[in-house]
Amino acid sequence: METNPGEGFDEWAATYRRDCPSRTVVEALANKWVLYVLGALRRHDRPMRFSELRRLLDGITQKMLTQTLRALERDGLVRRTVYPTVPPRVEYGLTGLGVEAGRLTSAIGAWSVEHAQHILAARQHFDDQAAMAPQPLR
Repeated sequence: METNPGEGFDEWAATYRRDCPSRTVVEALANKWVLYVLGALRRHDRPMRFSELRRLLDGITQKMLTQTLRALERDGLVRRTVYPTVPPRVEYGLTGLGVEAGRLTSAIGAWSVEHAQHILAARQHFDDQAAMAPQPLR
């Protein structure tokens, strides 16, 4: 029996290890607000102000948007630009790396929209089955 199914398998399998640096990147991108912020900035294709993002992202709190933008800036996906006006104007835009990540998150968003009804139907079917009384085996 072959234990190494192909070239590059060891490197690929290493991504599942707890100590793999890519895990922290996946964890960051798996956050729902990260997906929405990257998607919003990509769709608008221009820097956006905090208040614009907050209005667009229904349900996000000011605190969560602040935390998400800081994390994205720390990861090099978002660039924060402060303009020396009174009051200061701050805009957030995607970096080159953020544009690439935005393509991924946009693909996830498009897939979600396309398949939402299938997923909701599967959930309903599962819930209906779970709610039924167990039937004896014959």
